[in-house]
Amino acid sequence: MKKERTSAQVVVEDVMKIKKNERVLIIANPATTQIAQDLYSASEEKGAFPVLIFQPNRTSFDNAMPEVLASIKTNPDVCFSISEIKLGKDPEATANPYKTDDGQEFTHIFDYLLDGKKTMRAAWTPGITVDMMERTANIDYKELGDRCKKLKELFTNANFVHVTAPAGTDVKIPIKNRELLFDDGDFSKPGTGGNIPAGEVFISPLIPSQEENGTEGVIVFDGSMTFADGDSIIKTPIVCKVEKGFVSEITGDAEAKRLLKTITDAENKAILMEKEKKLPEGMGIVYKKNARNIGELGIGLNPAARITGNMLEDEKAFRTCHFAIGENYDNDAPSLIHLDGVVKDPTIELEYSDGTKKIILENGILKI
Repeated sequence: MKKERTSAQVVVEDVMKIKKNERVLIIANPATTQIAQDLYSASEEKGAFPVLIFQPNRTSFDNAMPEVLASIKTNPDVCFSISEIKLGKDPEATANPYKTDDGQEFTHIFDYLLDGKKTMRAAWTPGITVDMMERTANIDYKELGDRCKKLKELFTNANFVHVTAPAGTDVKIPIKNRELLFDDGDFSKPGTGGNIPAGEVFISPLIPSQEENGTEGVIVFDGSMTFADGDSIIKTPIVCKVEKGFVSEITGDAEAKRLLKTITDAENKAILMEKEKKLPEGMGIVYKKNARNIGELGIGLNPAARITGNMLEDEKAFRTCHFAIGENYDNDAPSLIHLDGVVKDPTIELEYSDGTKKIILENGILKI
């Protein structure tokens, strides 16, 4: 009888496909010790050379410990960021971004090696718990991959996405020539990476320009939300009015005030960081402005995920989509924050340049 594999073994063998003699860096916090240790053991079983390093909890505004950043600079084959909250920022790269030959800039060594040089593959798990790891990591990755590929085909050549939902969301998002990215659980090639649990597709809305106004409409977050001090299930929906790509008004109850405080703190900190020369000259105002940017539209595709008040899992749940306020994934809207918020039971319609339309989610149900 074949022995059932642990979730850590599934991640090491099926998701990362770690091989003999590969160098594996695992960065953890005390609260994520068990998961990190399980990944260490599973990597060692495959003949790899894992290294496990701990740091105190880091928030959205904190820097990673210098020793952690130095470890990432060794350019491991695989890097796991197993964080209770966040990995932490890279102050050196924030002040002086890494640049690739094609002109891309990266404000973190992790992103530079993963997305810039494409020499590393990685998984990151902000907010992971043992229960979440056990429930959501051991899924059918082929089925997930097939869904991601189908959605990528449907998003190709789409100009706009129109999202509506029962709580009041009604927003139109320009995406012409933006690439749909996906977290399909196949992080086996250098330059690939994503969350554990995996299970979402996501895209960066176009930023406002002379040709395009940007995202317009109303987003009503009624699932859960990321704040500077953690994630929470939303009791009173947060209503965000969006004009020309940016959040112009936030209404609701305590959660709305909490979101506004996080955004305001990011705006103020951006200006301060430039004065302290922690951001390049002229970038403080850019970071401040993008603290209200609509940086992401994502769709949850993990059948084992549910809304728990932990965004790492919530954004992967079936029958949901999510929007992020702040930094995007196309490196043209830098910000100090990236705040995900979940919308329940959305209807999502793609609009193409020839005038045709395609509904891909209807009241939360996939139509592909």
